[in-house]
Amino acid sequence: MEAFQPDVLCLQETKVQDSEFPIDAFARTGYFVYFRGMKSYNGVALVTRREPTQLTFGLLDDHDPGDLKGLSYARADDSRVCCATIEGVKILNTYVPQGFDIDSPKYAYKLMWFKRLRSYFERHFSAQKPVVWCGDLNVAPRELDVHSPTKHLNHVCFHSEVREAYANTVSWGFVDVFRKLYPEKQQYTFWDYRKPSSFEANRGWRIDHILATPTLAETCSKVEVDLEPRRRPSASDHTFLWAEFLI
Repeated sequence: MEAFQPDVLCLQETKVQDSEFPIDAFARTGYFVYFRGMKSYNGVALVTRREPTQLTFGLLDDHDPGDLKGLSYARADDSRVCCATIEGVKILNTYVPQGFDIDSPKYAYKLMWFKRLRSYFERHFSAQKPVVWCGDLNVAPRELDVHSPTKHLNHVCFHSEVREAYANTVSWGFVDVFRKLYPEKQQYTFWDYRKPSSFEANRGWRIDHILATPTLAETCSKVEVDLEPRRRPSASDHTFLWAEFLI
């Protein structure tokens, strides 16, 4: 934040309950900060220079997780979705469920979550108005977006079903601004710590995305992945993806 002074910073998987969020550290920056979290799981935060005119958390529906009732991830929508309106632009910050395993109910929940997200778009957004959707979306959309794609055909972030679910959600009216500027560039945003030397060998995934409605996407002048934070001690396994819109 000190180095780049972003207008809006979206964070996911903060894994901190609200009572323990380091709000004092953010307060000293002069930014507004909004967050929802859980102990050890999920969590989203939005940090912005300007105070939002609207702010909501969750998918705002009546979804009953059914067989998933009682599992922490099924009660966590408020810790996965934050939407703010800032100077007329809607910013949607999401942490999509990972899915665990394709034979797990968590994977079925992930597929359903994308359907619910598409419904959220239809109820609350217009593709003709400026909307940014970003976050850890836990999907590598194309073979170009994951190392060793054949090896990962049954992975919950690359299986054909989840890519189809993601594509259907995007087709509501969003443009992947990284792919718009770099149609064939291989660039990852995540390198698994459980795989030794994955970062050094560049065995990664592009599962963090910034998307925008078409008119807003046309104003996107830059999109980059900042690798430096991933090189630091005790870094996240994800790094920062950022975009600049000339509006």
